[in-house]
Amino acid sequence: MEVQLWRNATVLLHIKNIKFLIDPMLGKKSSFGVFPWTQDNKPNPLVDLPFDTKELDNYLASIDAVVVTHLHPDHWDKAAIERLDKNLPIICPIAIAETIANYGFKNIKSFENNMLFKEISISLTEGLHGTGEIGKKMGTVNGFVFSTNEECIYFAGDTIWCKEVKAVINLYNPQYVVVAGGAATFAIGAPVTMTSEDIVALCKTFPEIKVLVTHLEAISPCKETREYISKKVLENGFSNRCYIPEDGESFIFD
Repeated sequence: MEVQLWRNATVLLHIKNIKFLIDPMLGKKSSFGVFPWTQDNKPNPLVDLPFDTKELDNYLASIDAVVVTHLHPDHWDKAAIERLDKNLPIICPIAIAETIANYGFKNIKSFENNMLFKEISISLTEGLHGTGEIGKKMGTVNGFVFSTNEECIYFAGDTIWCKEVKAVINLYNPQYVVVAGGAATFAIGAPVTMTSEDIVALCKTFPEIKVLVTHLEAISPCKETREYISKKVLENGFSNRCYIPEDGESFIFD
């Protein structure tokens, strides 16, 4: 199994010779502008993709399916809508299927619980994209578990550390968990993605799991940097199984 972070939550998962592109944000730096409910005016995303247009085209030509957790612009942007082949399978929760279909995509595989895509079992999971007023504004988000007879990886999606995440890990017992870090924080309320404390708590609670931290340094609400999270992970003794990749970096799990 290979996981490559492109940028933010956009990840290429290669499992059983199948390539899934997860949460595609494909636009250039500054392409979708300022986030609401913030006190800054930085246009997002803050950085470009780690490869040029030709390389991106080659990557997109090789993928077998696209997976979308939710429709916030840092997970599904205008460039993704324009550049992705409209015949590609789009795997998503039922709740967002109609919106995606309205963009012209013709092969939508939406579901509520579990589905089989070729040899891969895929399960939809719940999360908590913040609490209180900001949690309501963020709306419903989901994650996905990808399982084969040999391996299981859980993409938690945009969620804080919560009972829903613990329940998924207890149920599916994944070897690998991909989390949205960065402590994304708006002008209202507490962080809506995992803080470094959340990540440390996950590692303490599930000592056998390897953790990959994404959602870093690409959008303005994210306050915790790679350097800061790496320091906290190291201080707590988890640097041997908690990885913080750079954009474009790949991990091969065995």
